[in-house]
Amino acid sequence: QVQLVESGGGLVQTGGSLGLSCSASGQIFSGDVWAWYRQAPGKQRELVASITSGGTTDYAASVEDRFTISRNNAKNTMSLQMNSLKDEDTGVYYCRATRKWLPKYDYWGQGTQVTVSS
Repeated sequence: QVQLVESGGGLVQTGGSLGLSCSASGQIFSGDVWAWYRQAPGKQRELVASITSGGTTDYAASVEDRFTISRNNAKNTMSLQMNSLKDEDTGVYYCRATRKWLPKYDYWGQGTQVTVSS
């Protein structure tokens, strides 16, 4: 069983920057997709950014040009650098690792709180 653990959340001022990390323990295979999701109070969880094992990235329109996702396949880690943070970026941020081919998997981290406030 794989465990994903996020770190790096906290309180940051509007316009500031914050970096999140996600680390996986256990067997991870190539050909999977890692992603960051977030959930604001009273709202549904939404996809923020994703990255394939080959390095192809995708971003939600609301964070494009402000957030940067990256991963280190050798270390089984993923990061999210968040710049020019807005109040609406506040929420619990989750990392997720999914693989559609055998061995299939869908793992979630426990989440880390990000609060952006002026």
